[in-house]
Amino acid sequence: MIRHTNVENDELRRLIAEGKIIYGGNARLKIYGRLTCLSGKRMFRKNRVFFADKDEAEANGFRPCGNCMKEEYRKWRERQA
Repeated sequence: MIRHTNVENDELRRLIAEGKIIYGGNARLKIYGRLTCLSGKRMFRKNRVFFADKDEAEANGFRPCGNCMKEEYRKWRERQA
């Protein structure tokens, strides 16, 4: 997990281009989703974190975004029930 406040913009762009960052998340709400998600783009930089894959996000206690990852969110909800 990489906190947005701990990485410079140029480094962040490089990591995304290299495929080392695929998902973004909200550390306060514990939700992760695609980097293109409109919900994710609205969050504050201080709350934003980045992940290499879904497993890393879920290992850190994050759940899938219900907006940009509808199917993954549905499966997560079923596992919670």
